[in-house]
Amino acid sequence: MNVFIVRPFGTKSGIDFDRIEAELIRPAIEQAGLTGGTTGQFIQQGNIRADMFEQLLTADLVIADMSIHNANVFYELGIRHALRDKRTFLIKSKTEPGADGEVPFDLKTDRYLSYDPKDPRGALDLLVNALKRTLDAQNADSPIYQLLPGLEPADPDKVLVVPLDFREEVERVEAAKNCGDLQLLAAEVDGFAWRVAGLRLIGAAQFRLKDWTGAKVTWTAVREYDDMDVEANTLLGTIFQRLKDRVASDQAVERALENKEISAAGRAEIRALMGRNAKNQWEESWSGLSDEDAAQKAALTSPHLEKSFELYRAGFIEDRNHFYSGLNALAMVTMMVELGERQPAIWQDNFDSDEDANQKLQKLKELRSDLAAGVRLALESKQTALQRTGKSDVWVEISTADLICLTSTRPNRVAQAYKKALTDAPDQARDAARRQLALYQRLGILKENIQAGLDSIAPVALPEPQGAPRVILFTGHRLDAPDRPTPRFPAAKESQARALIREAVASIQAKGDGTLIGLSGGASGGDILFHEVCEELNIPSQMFLVLPKADYIKASVADAGPAWIERFNRLYDKLKVRVLSDADRLPRWLRAKKDYSIWTRSNLWMLHNALAISQDHLTLIALWNGATGDGPGGTEDMVKRAQDRGAVFIHLDSRRLIE
Repeated sequence: MNVFIVRPFGTKSGIDFDRIEAELIRPAIEQAGLTGGTTGQFIQQGNIRADMFEQLLTADLVIADMSIHNANVFYELGIRHALRDKRTFLIKSKTEPGADGEVPFDLKTDRYLSYDPKDPRGALDLLVNALKRTLDAQNADSPIYQLLPGLEPADPDKVLVVPLDFREEVERVEAAKNCGDLQLLAAEVDGFAWRVAGLRLIGAAQFRLKDWTGAKVTWTAVREYDDMDVEANTLLGTIFQRLKDRVASDQAVERALENKEISAAGRAEIRALMGRNAKNQWEESWSGLSDEDAAQKAALTSPHLEKSFELYRAGFIEDRNHFYSGLNALAMVTMMVELGERQPAIWQDNFDSDEDANQKLQKLKELRSDLAAGVRLALESKQTALQRTGKSDVWVEISTADLICLTSTRPNRVAQAYKKALTDAPDQARDAARRQLALYQRLGILKENIQAGLDSIAPVALPEPQGAPRVILFTGHRLDAPDRPTPRFPAAKESQARALIREAVASIQAKGDGTLIGLSGGASGGDILFHEVCEELNIPSQMFLVLPKADYIKASVADAGPAWIERFNRLYDKLKVRVLSDADRLPRWLRAKKDYSIWTRSNLWMLHNALAISQDHLTLIALWNGATGDGPGGTEDMVKRAQDRGAVFIHLDSRRLIE
């Protein structure tokens, strides 16, 4: 997250504020995992006041030093308090009452951290912990928003401009369906003022590509900034559902519903999502029963049946054009009516008298009729809108066929409706329609219509879902150049290094069944040895190159000699190869990132592509001398990021090669 520091400059009233920033504020920001600075860092041409106003609005956190009566500090603090409701943190030097640094009356009720101007580092741990708590807090700390709770804070996304080349990169990656690259971009936007807006673009692309694991990480990051964010919570409702975490899904959508600004269509979508969660629970309550009578009884007695109906119906009430919620409400009430008629004794047990049971059943039949009429109108409106634009939507056609199936008394009409809807439909859509009809069939309701529908849909031979493969990601030192002053991987130690790599890979191979995939770069030394070991052990591997072939050879292979170039070329021709960039520099939007280069980016690129293949079965092997402090994307950083995501780490200590 990005921080803006508001403070006096130079030495004033005996306090060296430059020292306070250097010894207290800056270290605290770094230890809290944040980035940022003051207006003093704006060196490009422009209006410094405009930069200041933008930072006060867009910064994730503002730290204001109010040690002395500095007009600029209090002016900027007032602007921040007026624009944003939360994440403004106050600090102040310890001074005697009556001194120039006494807190102004209007801020006396606010909390702040005190530091000793003679020993700023003494308050470092306190400031780090306080900043972390401030970032986690969701309550307003601005006195304006505390006293005027109905006031809405400014939306920084309306003034932040996401760089055009970043937007274009997201579009290219989505078009190529590279989920790992989207995860890389999500990691790289940290530290930019437009981070949240960028995450929204990435998260939307991941959602469209159905990368549920990656989308979960991205939208959770958005929600960490504002836990009541409507877009994040709405999408997380679906994401958690697809990941089979219904509790988290329901919690997310409940948060979204608490926002007063959500549209009617948005509320309908959320209610429908909650209905789907309840429907899934209902299906689980009887899906394991093979006997039709037992399945009917279990389905009818499940409390999730009526709950799902009410939630879907609530969604349709929110927006009468939301045909999806209306159609599902119709399906669930049809279930209740049909099951109630087939299991009268079970149905009557829910009521005090037979009369009450019959009245309830009659009311549900009336609701069924009303819903059918409403859904028909909603679908007709949607079809008219599509015709006006010359577009088509297979799911609208399938929904129309579903409506006919639930309401028609003519099985042939049902068959024709599904044939029409699924003529040019993809296999996934055909399979979804068939599975829904099979659900009804297992309960023995609407038998003739269901059979007619199933007979009109040819079985779809979709590929069997495969379990996630196990992935080995390798990173390692290059072979030492002849003029390297400090040995790290001497050429004479190649066989010893190969043995270390082979032992590690073979141990992973021996631990489990299923597909095993190797990922690595193509540099002379560890990378090429890893690919050759994978080849020996019949493990497919992929080569990730930071630059196009010729440039990569020149930068990372050629200095090891012709033999290594030949080995590289052989692997290049055989393996699946991906290239990160066509130039040895970062995209324009990324060049301002501190201590970051195309080479450090390459490590994170490989890591996130490995995670995209298998989140839960990743092993990172590093032929590494254990050196630290190499910054973002370095081996140390790569290891930490991999372990934070649950990867197993195997350290092949390269210092053994020079002992």
